Amino acid sequence: MFSDKKDKKNVEPGTGQNRINEGTKITGDISSKGFFRIDGSIEGNIKTPSKVVLGKSGEIIGTLTCENADIEGTFNGKLHVTGTLTLRASAKIEGEVIVEKLAIEPGAIFNATCTMQGAEQELTTNKAQHNTNPYLQRKRSKKAVADPS
Repeated sequence: MFSDKKDKKNVEPGTGQNRINEGTKITGDISSKGFFRIDGSIEGNIKTPSKVVLGKSGEIIGTLTCENADIEGTFNGKLHVTGTLTLRASAKIEGEVIVEKLAIEPGAIFNATCTMQGAEQELTTNKAQHNTNPYLQRKRSKKAVADPS
């Protein structure tokens, strides 16, 4: 009837939810394997292979590196998202953004330079294909012969 064995759920350390509540201010670098919900203020670098949600009252000044991000609050710095970045209507983003997929709701403020991941490689590939395309090479050489200037 009574057992010394207790059912324990196997939970991997560091993979749970991390929450920084409104009114909390953290200065420094944070690294975690788990999901983040930020309603407070962070000044520093945050790195996680998981998702980050920045609530309406949340603020990050620094660098954020994560898989997916859902932003309602204020971000100022460098944002690197390997998956999808979703900006809600109340979001305010300034700085540099590197992302694979981007979704912006009307009303969001997005004052940042934005690079789509893989775009540099795709541009280089397209340029190389453009330069080696025999049809385009013939067309360029005919134009050069027709217009000697």
